[in-house]
Amino acid sequence: MDNKIVLIILAIILPPISAFLKVGTDKHFFINIVLTIFGFVPGIIHALWLIFRD
Repeated sequence: MDNKIVLIILAIILPPISAFLKVGTDKHFFINIVLTIFGFVPGIIHALWLIFRD
């Protein structure tokens, strides 16, 4: 539970870091980097989706 809280906070501050901690260097990590570059909010949404999908 504590790990999820840390990931949520990181998803809001630095979405690619939380994506990396959740999935490693999977395709979703690189998708999150692209989404964060195009717009910060899509990166946050994608990172939160990665955290809550399990």
